[in-house]
Amino acid sequence: MGESRLNCDGECALRTEAVQGCHRSPRACRIGLLHGYVPSVPPLVRFRGGLRGSAYDCGMADFDGLRPASRSFFARDVLEVAPELLGCVLQRTDTDGTVSLRITEVEAYAGERDPGAHSYRGRTNRNKTMFGPPGHVYCYFTYGMHHALNLVAGQLGQPYGCLIRAGDVIMGAELARVRREVKPRKYSLPDRGLARGPGCVAQSFGANLSNDGDDLFGGQWQFFAPDDGAVLPHATGPRVGVSGPGGDAMAFPWRYWLSEASSVSTYKAGRM
Repeated sequence: MGESRLNCDGECALRTEAVQGCHRSPRACRIGLLHGYVPSVPPLVRFRGGLRGSAYDCGMADFDGLRPASRSFFARDVLEVAPELLGCVLQRTDTDGTVSLRITEVEAYAGERDPGAHSYRGRTNRNKTMFGPPGHVYCYFTYGMHHALNLVAGQLGQPYGCLIRAGDVIMGAELARVRREVKPRKYSLPDRGLARGPGCVAQSFGANLSNDGDDLFGGQWQFFAPDDGAVLPHATGPRVGVSGPGGDAMAFPWRYWLSEASSVSTYKAGRM
C-alpha cells in the first residue's frame, strides 16, 4: 500500500500507486479517518464489513456524525463493544488543555474466559477497576516504563475491557506532542506517531495511575460514538505481544483495527 497524508485544508491528498481515489461511504466521510500506512499483517487476519485496501475520506476537523455516548454503550459483551470503538472519539480535558483521540486500534480482553487478560485469575488490587461498573478507565503500568488505558465493558462484576492501542489525535495535537516529546528527540514526531501504541496513547492524554478508575461520564473524560450506530470496515487478528494460550490466533483474534489508518501500530507476536 502506498502513502497518503492529510493536507492543511483537511482534504484527501493521496499519494499512492496502489489506491486510486477515495471510496467514500457516508459513515467514513462523517468520521474522517486518515488514509495511511497498512500495518504489518499478522497471521489469520480477517477483514470485516469492507474490502481490504478501501480508502477513507479525510475531513478530520469536526465531530460530525458523533454524539456523547451513554454508559449503556459499554454495558455489553466486550467482543461486541470492541469493534464499535473504532472511529469513536475519546477526549480528556485537564488543566493543561484538551486532547481528543479518534480510536483506530483496540484489543478486547474477556476476564475469566481469556487467559491473556489481567483479570483471568481473579480480582487483585491492580485490576480491581475492571470488576467495577462499565464506562470507566482502567489504567495500569507496564514494562516498568509505560502506562496503558483500557475502557471497562460488560456488566458489574464482569472484568472485561478494551485496550486502546492507537488513534489519530484530532484535537490538542500540540499538547500531545509536548507530552510525547518530553525527552529530547533528534526529529519531531509525525502526527501519526503521537498515539501509535498503548504507551503513546496514555502519554498523549497525560494519563497515569492516578486516572485508574476515572469515569468516562463525569469529570475530565468524554466519549463520543456514532449517532447511527454504524460499525466501520475493519480487520481482526491476534493481539500484539500476548504469549501463551491467550496469544492463540485461532482462539483469540481479538485485535481490531482500521487497516488504512496511519496510526495503527505494528503487529508483534508474543512468545508461545
